[in-house]
Amino acid sequence: MFEFATLLAAESEEMPSVLAVPLDELIIGLIAFLIVFGGLAKFVLPKIKVTLDERANLIEGGLERAGKAEEEAATVLAEYQKQLAGAREEASAIRTAAQSDRTAIIEEARNEARSAAAVVTASAEAAMAAERAQAVAALTRQVGELALTLADKVVGEALSDDARVAATVDSFIADLERTAAN
Repeated sequence: MFEFATLLAAESEEMPSVLAVPLDELIIGLIAFLIVFGGLAKFVLPKIKVTLDERANLIEGGLERAGKAEEEAATVLAEYQKQLAGAREEASAIRTAAQSDRTAIIEEARNEARSAAAVVTASAEAAMAAERAQAVAALTRQVGELALTLADKVVGEALSDDARVAATVDSFIADLERTAAN
């Protein structure tokens, strides 16, 4: 067993550690890293920065344009709503005017109908009055003639005197009217 332990000790001294980096490789790697980093910082990084700045400007410009477009849309919407309200008010005024015109037309038609009815009624009443007057005149003449004929028969003589006949007829008609009134 002694031999195994010495063998293990000898092997562990001869084997380098896996985690240990040789110093010359570390220096070369560090110099190569600095050269690559310097080259990237000098040539590539400014181009990346310019590209990122351009993108940031594009995004900010897009946001500004979107904000302006939103403001314009809000302005157009407000103007549209104002025009729509004006159109609604105008339509309401037109409806109100149409209703008042309709009422005026109906009232005018009624007045014309009343006037026409009054004219027709007056004409009919005048015609009836004229016919009544003619009928009364005809009736008065006939009654006078009948009364005269009857008086001739009662009296036995001809009553040819116009003044006397007229007085007799008038008195007979007056008696008839009094009798009809009672």
